[in-house]
Amino acid sequence: MGSIKSYKELIVWQRAIELVKEVFILTALFPKSEVYGITSQMRRAVVSIPSNIAEGYGRRSLAESSQFHSIAYGSALELETQLIIAKQLRLAKEVYFEKSEGLLLEVCKMLNVMTGKLRQFKTSI
Repeated sequence: MGSIKSYKELIVWQRAIELVKEVFILTALFPKSEVYGITSQMRRAVVSIPSNIAEGYGRRSLAESSQFHSIAYGSALELETQLIIAKQLRLAKEVYFEKSEGLLLEVCKMLNVMTGKLRQFKTSI
């Protein structure tokens, strides 16, 4: 198995891009009165996830990479909170949240594993 040549090859980045698309589809269903509220916040948070994964990949040190992956994880938790709020406010039917929630859970798990492995690698050097 060869080494990864681009952040675009990272499965976590690919899933995060899918998550971006799903959140944009979901938030398009929200009331227009929320376009500058929770819709905007959710879209910024979800775009931050693959963006920080990519930026972390491009950093020269493990510490910097780890920092950006931690930021991506923080954005994922921010999005999770916003999904909970939007769902409780019934901004869309509950069924429309399922795909975003599933992808978010998958991305969070992958980011947890990735940051854990980076930490292990840093301490073994």
